[in-house]
Amino acid sequence: KRVSAEGGPVSTWVAGVDEAGRGPLAGPVVAAAVILDPARPIAGLRDSKALSPQRRAALAAAIRERSLAWAVGVSDVAEIDAINILQATLRAMRRAVQALAVVPGEALVDGNVLPRLDCPARAIVKGDRDVVAISAASIIAKTTRDAMLDDLDGRYPGYGFAQHKGYPTAAHLAALARLGPCPVHRRSFAPVAQLLLVF
Repeated sequence: KRVSAEGGPVSTWVAGVDEAGRGPLAGPVVAAAVILDPARPIAGLRDSKALSPQRRAALAAAIRERSLAWAVGVSDVAEIDAINILQATLRAMRRAVQALAVVPGEALVDGNVLPRLDCPARAIVKGDRDVVAISAASIIAKTTRDAMLDDLDGRYPGYGFAQHKGYPTAAHLAALARLGPCPVHRRSFAPVAQLLLVF
């Protein structure tokens, strides 16, 4: 059994951490942390962006059922605009790891910037492609955020949030130009900031 410098047990569980929603013009950024159970492997885990919505949903259900622990952290639009999207993303990641019911001994984080965590951590570029625990986190983050944007579509009709999930597609930009920004648009993002001068 491993022990810490203080003499207590050290967790050997590894958490994968990833986010969804850094690039959109609207909605929150969502991070997830997942500790997979080696005794209950899940086939087909890969970067959420490489999966169909139906496959993502099926894998998300399996991750929630079979993992040792999973959790989500969110940073809303007000926080994104106040501290910038990178810092908001790192806060969401920290919240996700802190919310895990099982304390990890290490966190593997997608990308090249680490959030401030209470356990050792490594940043892994393309980790969502190469590390199954990070792939699992990317799937949980993506499906959670997509569901939030589906809800926002009902609250703010006309923008097409259910279709583009807040990303700057041609249809989204056209709706923005027609309707102006709504309360869940990120005012610190240039396309939205420019329209605020008009509306």
